[in-house]
Amino acid sequence: MSESGEMRRKGTLVRRHVSLRRRLVRLTFYVLLLIAGSATAGFLYFADSVASLQPPANPRADAIVVLTGGFQRIDQAVELLKTGAGKRLLISGVHPSTTGGQIRRNTQSSADLFKCCVDIGHDAMDTIGNANETANWIRDNGYRSILVVTNNYHMPRSLLELRRANPGIEFIAYPVINSDLKSTNWLHNPMVLKTILSEYAKLTIASVRDALGAHPASGLRTENKAAGESAN
Repeated sequence: MSESGEMRRKGTLVRRHVSLRRRLVRLTFYVLLLIAGSATAGFLYFADSVASLQPPANPRADAIVVLTGGFQRIDQAVELLKTGAGKRLLISGVHPSTTGGQIRRNTQSSADLFKCCVDIGHDAMDTIGNANETANWIRDNGYRSILVVTNNYHMPRSLLELRRANPGIEFIAYPVINSDLKSTNWLHNPMVLKTILSEYAKLTIASVRDALGAHPASGLRTENKAAGESAN
């Protein structure tokens, strides 16, 4: 092959290499753009769904569970118990140092009500733990329908975890609305935006985990303690 032919061949290879690299860069850009667009659309859909959540007008179930995270949730759950929305109440995820008496006084409830109809769950450490603690409670009591009390932004992930841990049980959402996302411009409120973004990310991770069939930790103090003792 002549020298000029060899140069043309090398030039063609270089151009092909550059063209392939450009196509790969372009493809990567479009893929990243598609992922970003899907994530943004998913987030906006999640935020709109959360903003649209409203408590049922006449809530009724076998029992009530409230996932701790603020006394506003517990106040609402105790009020539902008082009005007969459920026969019994589980307060799930209570810190080990918090007693039932402290909760009763904070909710200004009677000792008789707490003695007969309220269970305090100290075992759950997170939302997965709430679901597993609730599953044990449901199994012990034979309930078939549960009214779930938690914040509106926390409700989708709570229901996902509860349904995963309790197949066949009916869960009825009773969202506690801390801030009106429907009528306020929450996109300009850094604290609210951070909370919604964080919860959307956690829900996405939980959904992917379930789709892959992964088995997370129980989120229960007793099982973590037992695992630690067996390791020793």
